[in-house]
Amino acid sequence: MSELYAPPTRDTGLKAQVQRFGGYLSGMVMPNIAAFIAWGLITALFFENGWLPNERFAALIDPMSHVLLPVLIGYTGGRMVHGQRGAVVGAVATMGLVVGAESPMFFGAMLVGPLAGYALKLVDGLTTDRIRSGFEMLVENFSAGIVGGLMALAGALVVGPVMRVFTDAAGDGVRFLIEHHLLPFAAVLIEPAKVLFLNNAVNHGVLGPLGIADSSDHGRSVLFMLETNPGPGLGILLAYLLFGPRSLRPSVPAAMAIQFLGGIHEIYFPYVLMKPSMVLAAISGGAAGIVTFMATGAGLVATPSPGSIFAYLAETPRGGYFGVLAGVAVAAAVSFVIGSLLLGFGRLTRGEEEL
Repeated sequence: MSELYAPPTRDTGLKAQVQRFGGYLSGMVMPNIAAFIAWGLITALFFENGWLPNERFAALIDPMSHVLLPVLIGYTGGRMVHGQRGAVVGAVATMGLVVGAESPMFFGAMLVGPLAGYALKLVDGLTTDRIRSGFEMLVENFSAGIVGGLMALAGALVVGPVMRVFTDAAGDGVRFLIEHHLLPFAAVLIEPAKVLFLNNAVNHGVLGPLGIADSSDHGRSVLFMLETNPGPGLGILLAYLLFGPRSLRPSVPAAMAIQFLGGIHEIYFPYVLMKPSMVLAAISGGAAGIVTFMATGAGLVATPSPGSIFAYLAETPRGGYFGVLAGVAVAAAVSFVIGSLLLGFGRLTRGEEEL
């Protein structure tokens, strides 16, 4: 399945390996993109500051992001490794990861799902041709159940804490750059962390509290805009729409609407993962947006959650619209230009499709 998102190659160099790894990660997310779109639509429409606020429907948002989407990713990852049996244990193992997690464990699901599928594949390799006739279904079900249960426990006890350490390290790096007045360089940490689905942890765990303190002193804060800027994602999706693989272009317009209008940035992360070098476009766009925000003195009064253009406008103080919109536009333009260059303005994707 990952070959759909990373063209096969005989090259064994670092670039090819990174490309295959990104395609493998993307291959766990892209088949579930409809679920991300559904979650994005529900969030954009029914959350507290959405187009049609509805408390009953908004109750769907957190369970979908914390449970449904990670389990789907873990299920798909397990299936990529060991078929339907791997898919089942991948989903079971992911549940151990997501239970009790404060933020959606998308990237953790990308790790534990395939790992569970691989563990079952090893067990099946040991038991094949060693089962007495008539006991096949009993042994297969119990072996899958035992592997799934053990992997769920491992996810809760090991993978979850490891992911929290990784998240805390990214947050500490961002905090260091902020405290040493190196704000534009924060994009070097924020954008890759976002692509690995650590956006909520970085925003709400680090930038949000710092932004609240800054806003209480100055009435606005640029820290609310570092991670939530919808510009870089819009530029990357626009580059894919014009110059990406033709097979993916039909899915891009809906993703653009969900990302820019609905504020669900997760929708564009798979497009970056399938071509990891595109993270350079996200970093460039994010840094350019931060520089523009700083140059114009822009800031928001609170965290725009989710990071849609409507939430940006709603949280902009009176008289501050020019700087906010300029930062979003510059970020989108820079990420579009860099992304188009990385896609070869369509030449590279045409070559891959011919191959």
